[in-house]
Amino acid sequence: MAPEGKAPLDAIASALRQERERAGLSLTEVARRAGVAKSTLSQLEAGTGNPSVETLWALCTALDIQISRLLDPPRPRVQVIRADEGPALHSDRADYQATLVASCPPNARRDVYRIAAEPGPARESQPHPPGVIEHVVLSAGRALVGVTPNPVELGPGDYIAYPGDVAHVFQALEPGTRAVMISEHT
Repeated sequence: MAPEGKAPLDAIASALRQERERAGLSLTEVARRAGVAKSTLSQLEAGTGNPSVETLWALCTALDIQISRLLDPPRPRVQVIRADEGPALHSDRADYQATLVASCPPNARRDVYRIAAEPGPARESQPHPPGVIEHVVLSAGRALVGVTPNPVELGPGDYIAYPGDVAHVFQALEPGTRAVMISEHT
């Protein structure tokens, strides 16, 4: 299936070029590995060739990809979460809300949260599993953030990274304190 708005040959041409560049191979090298003429590959990448199944199969073998990557290449996944959207978690002991913005996809090891906090009691976190590191960028307000008992005062634009596998704290010092936190699982 060709991506929306592209003819099948254009889609194949674009995908071939992208996959060859991703592999870091020259036209000459891919043609050699596939056993096809360099001019044939050049025409295919220009969208002017008429590839046979056998030619496409040979090129895919040379590039170490499935033929479906040429016929229906993956599309970039774009995700937008507006400021007032997303699943929110609230603290029982502090005026603190963490909204999950991006959960850890397969084979990645991080979650992204948007933090909204107000002055009052600190949000005290017990240690997470070993190897967790938290990264916080304060976007508005002021807050004490980091390892208990020595958190660091942050202002807008400040960044801190600290081990999340020890007790840590987030305490808003001004109304409207906002931050982004990335929990990295090493």
